[in-house]
Amino acid sequence: NRIHEFLLEQCVLHMDETPVQVLNEPGRKAQSKSYMWVLTCAQESALQAVLFHYSPSRSGDIPKQLLENFQGALMVDGYEGYQAVCSEQNLTRLGCWAHARRKFVDAKREQPKGKTGKADQALSFIQKLYNIERTCKEKSVDERLEIRQTQSKETIDKLRKWLDKSQATTPPKSSLGKAMAYLNNQWFRLVGYLDDGQYPIDNNRAENSIRPFVIGRKNWLFSHSQKGASSSANLYSLIETAKLNDLEPYAYLKQVFTRLPNAETLDDVDALLPWNFKDGVV
Repeated sequence: NRIHEFLLEQCVLHMDETPVQVLNEPGRKAQSKSYMWVLTCAQESALQAVLFHYSPSRSGDIPKQLLENFQGALMVDGYEGYQAVCSEQNLTRLGCWAHARRKFVDAKREQPKGKTGKADQALSFIQKLYNIERTCKEKSVDERLEIRQTQSKETIDKLRKWLDKSQATTPPKSSLGKAMAYLNNQWFRLVGYLDDGQYPIDNNRAENSIRPFVIGRKNWLFSHSQKGASSSANLYSLIETAKLNDLEPYAYLKQVFTRLPNAETLDDVDALLPWNFKDGVV
């Protein structure tokens, strides 16, 4: 809960979700698909945290629940389940350029070998945007904003003209046509990062945060119960937040499990948060 409260105080959050199978869920078949949601802060935040949350649902009610009282920018993929909370709470919804790029990579695979096509042209534009981000990674927020408003915007304007011209002559049901449609439909969300130097260009932060869970799922396959899935979410939250704060997870959890039973106040609990550890010691 304290990690969750900390995240809601941030200016920018990343969010994503991935399927998880829970065998014993009331009123559902064992094969039913449930979800593990992840919420994490921007890489540039002074303190680092990630929250995992299990739910049998992928509906827009879950983002509403997790983002209640949040007022900031939300970086997500194109899943429309996030739109309700963004609209109701007037959140700035940012689009993920990594997802847009991925679709053109898929389209490129269908081109004849050795041939250069429109997918390559789109990827070239997107690569320029990422190259600009690399050059201004260590810049201040204000300096990064200025670079985005000049160099990045110039590239994006060229990409927009290319898209308008190319989409009209591309079969919409082809992989390339679908990639163009995604780019067009997500356009205003994708270009939103130009408006603030602290906004991220993609949702890789959330995808990297959820990856340890995805890798683990390949080994343990499923959770037995809803309680087990929730416990798993709690442990992943603690372990991954500890790792983000450069703590060795085993040493951290050992101290948490030793001291938490004796915690009597909120200050006692806060002392166990990963960012309150000094060199791995409370």
